[in-house]
Amino acid sequence: MAAADAQVTVTDTGNATATFQATAVTGYRGPAPGNGGAPAGPVRVSGTGDATASEGGLANTGYIHQLTMVQQRARREPAAWPYQVGVIPPRAQSFQYRAGVDRLRAAVEDSGTAALGQVLTGMGGVGKTQLAADYARTAWAVGDLDVLVWITASARSPLVTGYAQAGIELCRADPDYPEQAAQEFLAWLTPKAGAEPCRWLIVLDDVADPDDLRGLWPPASEHGHTLVTTRRRDAALTGEGRRLIEVGLFTDAEAASYLTKSLATHGRSEPSDQITVLAADLGHLPLALSQAAAYLIDSGEDVATYRDLLANRAITLDDAAPDRLPDDQVVAVAAAWSLSLDRADTLRPIGLARPMLHLAALLDSNGIPQDVLTSQPALAHLTAHRTRTCQNTTGEPASVSLRDAVRALRALHRLSLIDHSPNTPYQAVRVHQLIQRATRDTLTPDQHAQYARTAADALLAAWPDIERDTVLAQALRANTDALTGCAENALYGPDAHEVLYLLGESLGGSGQDSAAASYFQDLVDTTTFHLGPDHPDTLTARYHLAYWRGFAGDAAGAATAFTDLLTDRVRVLGPNHRDTLATRRELARWRRVTWDLAGAAAMLAGLLSDCLRVLGPDHPDTLATRWTMARLQAIAGDAARAASAFAKLLADRERVLGPDHPETLATRREVARWRGVDGDAEGAAAMLADLLPDCLRVLGPDDINTLITRRLLARFRRGAGDAAGAAAALAELLPDCLRVLGPDHNDTIITRREMALSRGELGDAAGAAEMFTDLLPDCRRALGADHYETLIVRQELAYWRGVDGDAAGAAAAFAELLADMERIIGPDHPDTLATRNDLAWWLGEAGDAVGATAAFSELVDHMARVLGEDDPDTLAARGNLAHWQVRPGTT
Repeated sequence: MAAADAQVTVTDTGNATATFQATAVTGYRGPAPGNGGAPAGPVRVSGTGDATASEGGLANTGYIHQLTMVQQRARREPAAWPYQVGVIPPRAQSFQYRAGVDRLRAAVEDSGTAALGQVLTGMGGVGKTQLAADYARTAWAVGDLDVLVWITASARSPLVTGYAQAGIELCRADPDYPEQAAQEFLAWLTPKAGAEPCRWLIVLDDVADPDDLRGLWPPASEHGHTLVTTRRRDAALTGEGRRLIEVGLFTDAEAASYLTKSLATHGRSEPSDQITVLAADLGHLPLALSQAAAYLIDSGEDVATYRDLLANRAITLDDAAPDRLPDDQVVAVAAAWSLSLDRADTLRPIGLARPMLHLAALLDSNGIPQDVLTSQPALAHLTAHRTRTCQNTTGEPASVSLRDAVRALRALHRLSLIDHSPNTPYQAVRVHQLIQRATRDTLTPDQHAQYARTAADALLAAWPDIERDTVLAQALRANTDALTGCAENALYGPDAHEVLYLLGESLGGSGQDSAAASYFQDLVDTTTFHLGPDHPDTLTARYHLAYWRGFAGDAAGAATAFTDLLTDRVRVLGPNHRDTLATRRELARWRRVTWDLAGAAAMLAGLLSDCLRVLGPDHPDTLATRWTMARLQAIAGDAARAASAFAKLLADRERVLGPDHPETLATRREVARWRGVDGDAEGAAAMLADLLPDCLRVLGPDDINTLITRRLLARFRRGAGDAAGAAAALAELLPDCLRVLGPDHNDTIITRREMALSRGELGDAAGAAEMFTDLLPDCRRALGADHYETLIVRQELAYWRGVDGDAAGAAAAFAELLADMERIIGPDHPDTLATRNDLAWWLGEAGDAVGATAAFSELVDHMARVLGEDDPDTLAARGNLAHWQVRPGTT
């Protein structure tokens, strides 16, 4: 046998002749280069004759039993500069110039000497390769480079092959030894004294594993630069001299421009508003936008139809992909992250990345609190669905710890499948909506339902009993809302999940009364559809709907709804069921609010007896019934009895619930309030000053009960003579009310009323009248013309108009108000009597002393009958009567 570059003659099995750099071997030969040191083995040739090979050829005769041959080749001469190795990906159709281009160029220019380069990182599909290609293509075109090397580095093997190719073509490396050729090329890149400087750019595209670059990073050079694209965010990628650059999504404008331009190149035009919302539907992801444009062009469908396709939960992302992908893309959007997830699942803790993403895919893409994904239900889910089983010493699956769960989040973060920011715990995890959609598409119906219930359990576990932190509460509501949007029927079987009710209650508790009512209307409709009208969960949804309808301003509608609900709860649950008793209590409350005070009182008397019999004196619902009875006494105008009732309730709530329970704190507030209304403003202010620190500590500064406590403290400070201090406190309170509750909330409006009163009592009657004038339209719009607060604002406006000098205008306003007071709250209510008193006074001030005297005479008789002869208000009216009796005919 012979291997030769020239003529070789073989005449028998024992002899071989080789000429002109040829090799001829017979028998056994030693270790062969490039064979790992192993012998090439024996060569046995039999039945030979003569063979002749010319230069560059090989010839043999006979039968060769076994042959190992290494053919020596002449090394090529180094290529002349400028020179390119590898192929830059073509420019994408409708390539979108974006801010990332400027950031990359600025980073390169600012990198200084001996910099190793930039690492472009980001989730799959954001356009990292296109950014790198644009930079490389531009640098090459303007003549900034002598050598450009583009390598697809998705594994170590193609990386070595790319380096070796460059070594062969640029520095005469031996093509038979690629590892050695790669190292020769890297050594060649290192600057050498006296050598002609080479301006080079090495692009390593789509690095999948930092380990693949071990020993293969290009050297530092003042003339060269390295650019890496990767989905990874490992610390190993950002060693000394390398800068990490996050490549994000298109901006709103970039996404809309891209779609518009892509469609326009094919003669398509779509409404700009449809383009904008489609870009938002696709999360401004460049890969998704390009494939959507291709689908629209190929199918001929309009954007609205395509959006309907995307919104259809029965359709997967694969169904919304074009048949042929644009721009040499190799995977559809749905598969863009598959390999990344596979790799994430191999990172420690092994097998937890995938089940963690299954939960995150069901929650809010804009931010998931870390406590949700590390809660006990989440840990149980990770333990049960770990993709690689880890067992403990008993052979059972090893329990996943909180630390394991956090590390699983970090694994997903390292592969750019999520953004994990532990320093922002309420929005610690962000996931692109299409990654969520693609992940959900992989689930079976049973898995989808099971994981949705687990996500709901996790939210419930993370939800605090007291929502001290409004940011956390808002994040939990957003995540529950996102879950309900993709959970389909899972949260309604076999019953409605508790988190559904918690979401609505949290909305209302944050001051969003109307939003809570709207939410519970939807929940009633949904539970009725899934569970039926008589299911206890449907009845519970109706209870919450009626409650928040009342707080949203429809007290009559609330009373009607509770009346209807009571009938159904008695029929379905029975008269002694706790929920039935609670419905009776709420019906009494809203009858009181609609000024059916007698009907409310009768209901509560019977209810308290039943609560004591069925639930016992210390049950929270029994205590709640006593609260409602005390409020009824207060609203009816008996502040002294209300204060006494609340004081007795406070002692029981402190004993049963504890001093820091929210209901205990609320009871302390009401004791102070009604003592103040009963005349002890100084004592009320002192009690509220003691209460406020406890509200801040237990409930937080943004809780509505804390805000109410601050307002009442200011009110009774004013009543105790500190009008300036009250005005300053209210000025600090109003911005918080606007921020937390909004401008139309009842307590925000009351705060504005208290501010106007403070201005008037500081001597600025005109300013007070102006503030009340501005407030009245907002009351009518937000609360309604017949709302109690609207009546009180009208009362104050009329009063301060009179104080400001318009006695006739005040009298006219009080006359109009009195008719509405008598119609709405009744002729015997203390506020109606107070309006009659004011009307009579301003009649006199307007010059009608006779009319004032007659009005006060009638009023004193009415008050004596309703309030009693010795009531302070009756006595004050007698004094006013005497005042005008001695001034007949005065003006």
